[in-house]
Amino acid sequence: MSEYKIVTLRERKDLADKAANWFHSKWGVPVEAYKECIDAYISNETEYGWYLCLDGEKIIGGMGVIENDFHDRKDLTPNVCAVYTEEEYRGKRVSGNLLDYVVEDCRAHNISPVYLVTDHIGFYERYGWEFLCMVQGDDEPDMTRMYIHR
Repeated sequence: MSEYKIVTLRERKDLADKAANWFHSKWGVPVEAYKECIDAYISNETEYGWYLCLDGEKIIGGMGVIENDFHDRKDLTPNVCAVYTEEEYRGKRVSGNLLDYVVEDCRAHNISPVYLVTDHIGFYERYGWEFLCMVQGDDEPDMTRMYIHR
């Protein structure tokens, strides 16, 4: 992974709009919602950050940390969200390295534990995440898996 670089959007404010559009293109959440969260982080209104993995200047992976990732367990906060790696970069530890970086950055800001919701089984466990419980996603008919990293 030495050819890739992990950055926060505080370090690379110039990528804020590009990142908001990139996340929107992956998840369909309105770009304005990403811009609002990213701007709050960049302006130090929150320590819940936004992270990118870059290949040169190309965004190849990213994730954020937000209060709640659209589920009914408001007490389980903050949540890692919008985890995505471009398909051609999968299997190269991009997401794993990002997850490790995010957990350590949160710890450095006295934020622990952190949570995430996912339908994946087996992936997050490789990076120290533990299954915690099932949660009900907002407007979702089925329960979703909640993980914790302590």
